[in-house]
Amino acid sequence: MTDGRSSQALNLVTLSSIEHVPEAQWDALVSSEQPFLRHAFLNALEQSGSASEATGWQPRHLCVWQGERLVAALPLYLKSHSSGEYVFDWGWAEAFERAGGDYYPKALSAVPFTPVPGQRTLVACDIDAQSAFALLARGWRDQCETLGLSSWHLLFANDNEVDAWQAQCPELIVRHGVQFQWRDRGFKDFDGFLESLTAKRRKTIKRERRLVAEQGITLRRLEGEAIDLEALAHFFRCYTITYHERGRPPYLNEAFFQALRRNMPESMLLVQALVDGRPVAAALYFRGATTLYGRYWGSEVVADCLHFEACYYQGIEFCLERGLSLFDPGTQGEHKLVRGFAPTPTRSLHYLAHEGLAAGVAEFCAREGEHVKAYRQAALEALPFKAWP
Repeated sequence: MTDGRSSQALNLVTLSSIEHVPEAQWDALVSSEQPFLRHAFLNALEQSGSASEATGWQPRHLCVWQGERLVAALPLYLKSHSSGEYVFDWGWAEAFERAGGDYYPKALSAVPFTPVPGQRTLVACDIDAQSAFALLARGWRDQCETLGLSSWHLLFANDNEVDAWQAQCPELIVRHGVQFQWRDRGFKDFDGFLESLTAKRRKTIKRERRLVAEQGITLRRLEGEAIDLEALAHFFRCYTITYHERGRPPYLNEAFFQALRRNMPESMLLVQALVDGRPVAAALYFRGATTLYGRYWGSEVVADCLHFEACYYQGIEFCLERGLSLFDPGTQGEHKLVRGFAPTPTRSLHYLAHEGLAAGVAEFCAREGEHVKAYRQAALEALPFKAWP
């Protein structure tokens, strides 16, 4: 690095809100595959109150500046609980607290309520990445020490970042997981996808799609600015039903979704299910450059196979029509496996300040990792394709 700008010193700053960072500077560091790491998405979470100190998600974002230019960043939240994370550490918290420790608050680097693997650490391509990682590591270490935090957790980071963080901080504990994702393997269209499946699974999917139609349900896709206020308000009603059925309020409020509609509509796809032209269910997706993400769903009606159609088959069909190669339909759910979604490994990293707790968690994660590896191998063998590469 020889130009004057790149020779300037790097300066680490902790910010209490994403709004203190210029949107253009933040987004310049974000991959085109990651709508959830965009300034508009994180700001919508904070400004709507969905991710705030009141909800147990206090922003403490780490930002590295070179003069007036943002060159690296790491989203970070102080957490007073473990809800909305999807890498479950409740058992660790209970064990530590039984031993007399305080597990909360802790530090978390993740996208709130969004278990999507991908970029987490933002680093400009023209600075020394190792120096940026060192500064960011100093940032979360200082917060753990000065604020008395038990731990720091990095969730659903991509493989390159996990490797970089492990090289920077060898004491980080890796935890393995599995999600189910669909990839286009040259299917060309939905019929081509069906043809790649065994006869039994092909017949089942055709029957499920036919059942939806026989119940008088049609599907409609709305993209971008075609998602109007009325359509999004209906989606939100459906979304809240999903949570109320589980006996708890939703993590996200309507102001959050409306902010996304205003500020990043080009990333949004809404699938509506209609009866006699009236929407009765909805699924909200987001898209990156080559990836579709299924995120939120809800229904006012009970209808056979409607969830599969709105949340899986519509997504696969959209990917094939638009040339998107990857479809991430959301976390958990073995029912995705028999519909062509392959078990895909995920990794998270964990720093625990207490040596005894760290040792116990490391042993647990090592054992769990062996089970995850065996499970994934068995799941691969259960995929419904005639041949698997």
